[in-house]
Amino acid sequence: MLAAADAKRLARTLASVDCPSLVPKRRAKGAGSVFRRADGRWSGSVDLGESSARHRRKVVYGNSKKEVEERVRQLVNDVTDGSPPPSRSPQVAAFLEQWLMAVRPTLRPSTYASYEGVVRLHLVPELGRVPLERLSVQHVAGFIAHKQADRSLSPTTVRYFLLILRIALSKAVRWSLVGQNVAKLVDPPRISHRDVRVLSPEETKRLLAAARGEPIEGLVMLAISTGVRLGEALGAQWHDIDLDRRQLMINKSLQRISGRGQVLMETKTRRSRRILVLPVKTTEALRAVRLEQTRWRRAAGVAWHERGFVFTSSTGQPLDQRNVLRMFRRVLRKAKLPRMRFHDLRHSCASLLLAQNVSPRVVMETLGHSRISVTMDTYAHVMPALMRDAADAMDRSLD
Repeated sequence: MLAAADAKRLARTLASVDCPSLVPKRRAKGAGSVFRRADGRWSGSVDLGESSARHRRKVVYGNSKKEVEERVRQLVNDVTDGSPPPSRSPQVAAFLEQWLMAVRPTLRPSTYASYEGVVRLHLVPELGRVPLERLSVQHVAGFIAHKQADRSLSPTTVRYFLLILRIALSKAVRWSLVGQNVAKLVDPPRISHRDVRVLSPEETKRLLAAARGEPIEGLVMLAISTGVRLGEALGAQWHDIDLDRRQLMINKSLQRISGRGQVLMETKTRRSRRILVLPVKTTEALRAVRLEQTRWRRAAGVAWHERGFVFTSSTGQPLDQRNVLRMFRRVLRKAKLPRMRFHDLRHSCASLLLAQNVSPRVVMETLGHSRISVTMDTYAHVMPALMRDAADAMDRSLD
């Protein structure tokens, strides 16, 4: 076997005696090649020629030989036709900016705001300067490990960061900017299972008693009796309610969007759009809300903002979620109940209904769950008691 130096001398000698057929030639501009990588994926490359004294190649990836051959063929045609060669791989920051612009029309405003915040505050500061095609599993794993070390971030939040990066890189794969989604190769943080906090019937009565006379009395009653989400309750307008028929139509949600304030938007899924039958006590509470609102309107005069919302301030503006949560914590202290989320009233509603032997299917429809498995998994802690009731009922039927 020839040493490297000997091989070079041989090549020069062959060239000097004019034997071009024996001298290795550089692949011609526009030539392409396709090969299978060690990881099983297919890769192809196309020679782009010289540029600024540098020889450039464009590499594409795919899951099959046919897919890569088609991409290589298109690149070869572009080079042959004189089309501008593809630019260098963008940095992660530039790609994420392009990705956000591309997906914005398809996302709800609140979802886009959430994605944009994660990109701007977390992904770009740590990964933004890495060339996209060089982003590795080690880069992503290091990012996740660093975020997990931040005690101000929960495992659920860090898991969400990884999810957004996975979604973005999936688009990069579809755009042929990278060969694989390295974020999918990183394990998400483990989340410890936490049982939902629900109120017992006795605690529910204490909460409602403590809310009596408070600005959110009707709101608490609606949440505990129907399981509506806070955004759904705050987005309710009087034309959505028929108090005589005791019906409430849920089709909107009031959300706070960064930079835009409170925005009324459609509910997230088709299942979330539903018509609820209101308990009599809830209907009475809403009548009281409407009467109080009439007094506020008269007192405010020209300062009243008529927007048709059910739950408003004394000037007609819809209640702000942050103010509601502050008032809710005050009611909890007044009722001598442990701290809980307003969303736990939704869980409490489902738990109380299931404990009263209401069909899980009816509970699913009431809460607007997409699948009954969501209902059953979330409220599994109630099921043992229901199974005992079912067994007792079977005993009675067999007597």
